[in-house]
Amino acid sequence: MTQVIEELGHQQGGSPDVLRRSFCDARIAIRRPPESGLSWLVLALLSPYLALRVGHVQKVLFAILILDIPFQLGTHLFYRDADAVSGALAGLSISATTVALFGLYASWFIRALENRSHKSSSSTRFNLPLLFYLGFVAISLLAARDVRLSSFELFLLLQMYLVFLYAANFVRSREDLLFVVFFLLLGCLMESLVMIALGFASVPSGLWGPLHIRVDTQVNGEFTRVGGTVGSPNEAGAYLSLMLSLAIGVLFTPAGRKYKLLAAAVLAFGSAALIFTFSRGAWISLVIAMVLFCLSLWRRNGSSLKAPVAFFAILLLSYLPFHNAIKTRLFADDNGSAESRIPLMNLAFRIIADNPILGVGSNNFSAVMDGYLTPEFRQGFLYTVHNKYLLVWAEIGFAGLLAYLAFLFGALQKGWACWRQNDRLLSTLALGLTAAMVGNIVHQGVDIFHDRAVTQSLWLVAGLLFAIHGILRAQPASFDTLSSIT
Repeated sequence: MTQVIEELGHQQGGSPDVLRRSFCDARIAIRRPPESGLSWLVLALLSPYLALRVGHVQKVLFAILILDIPFQLGTHLFYRDADAVSGALAGLSISATTVALFGLYASWFIRALENRSHKSSSSTRFNLPLLFYLGFVAISLLAARDVRLSSFELFLLLQMYLVFLYAANFVRSREDLLFVVFFLLLGCLMESLVMIALGFASVPSGLWGPLHIRVDTQVNGEFTRVGGTVGSPNEAGAYLSLMLSLAIGVLFTPAGRKYKLLAAAVLAFGSAALIFTFSRGAWISLVIAMVLFCLSLWRRNGSSLKAPVAFFAILLLSYLPFHNAIKTRLFADDNGSAESRIPLMNLAFRIIADNPILGVGSNNFSAVMDGYLTPEFRQGFLYTVHNKYLLVWAEIGFAGLLAYLAFLFGALQKGWACWRQNDRLLSTLALGLTAAMVGNIVHQGVDIFHDRAVTQSLWLVAGLLFAIHGILRAQPASFDTLSSIT
């Protein structure tokens, strides 16, 4: 090797010592390991940023948010059983939805920074009534006896507003909408299968790993009410009635075969799961949604009876195996379950009369109701009032109730406007979602509707109606609706 270096030195006119030193330096450089530690550190720090810029990651996060509605993966910080027993939101909700929202909005922020020099193609759709509603919830903390309870609901509602806002602004195409519909139906099908299994297996309530199973056995033992992983049986029924109405709408769209097969499976198994909830309010909600959907189709398409015949055939098949239990639930003595709602409504009116402006504070109905009790409650059922509208009025005042109603009816107005556009895909889906909301609005008259599952599903549906309205406004008037469906 030395001889070679000396020969190269003479040929190149350089000193052999200089070349020898250069060769040694090169050999050392080759042997020296790269500074991989710093590179991996930089990559690790940048990987979240890079991942949030990828469209597939955003879709995964959105899918997690949707599937978390039925499965309720999460925990409640500062939870107290005493709060839950009286019907309050008992704890600060931290869930898979919380994590997914953090990722989705971080992605939104990153894209906004990257595109800050470009003019946005569409304005962000904020919902003023919903913002006012949140504002009144925040103001009600001033009147709250238990600020801790109020902060729990405010934190939950802020998350639910972010769910609405993301759905309303980032579902911008038919493909985006079908993506959301697919995972809504998939989550409902999975939850329906779980609830049916629980109904037949008679499994008691409890924790299964990260899942909380809810099964209520009636005192008379004639039937068992299943809430599955959603929550109480009434909450599970409200969720299922919303998703079944959406499934009905999907069957009458030109969507692909996989969507229709999935919708048919949801109708078959979801109807059975809905029966296992034995929620009369949810049953009525679904019937109202079905009637509204079928009447709207009939007015547009003529006298076709295909839709109502198919739906009622499915309900009949689901009804037959459980007809004795359903008959008992509808017509037999319910141990005062329905009648107990009337004293609770009177209790709510007494609270409203004393606190008409600010209310008693968000999530504070149960904290103040002891001061308004009358002799009828000595032996009666004492709980938060089973009427969402009276509950909102009592807790955050009449202005808060008006804001909440403005949000609900504003979403219905958007949905009806979409239906009138006569788009075979978007209008029909909007009709299914609008009918679902109508049924849900009726159901809110006999239940609390303040837990995460029912709030998240309802506000997501409202966000989708705003998104569909935006898609229809953006498309050309001569757009061929069939050409975009694959």
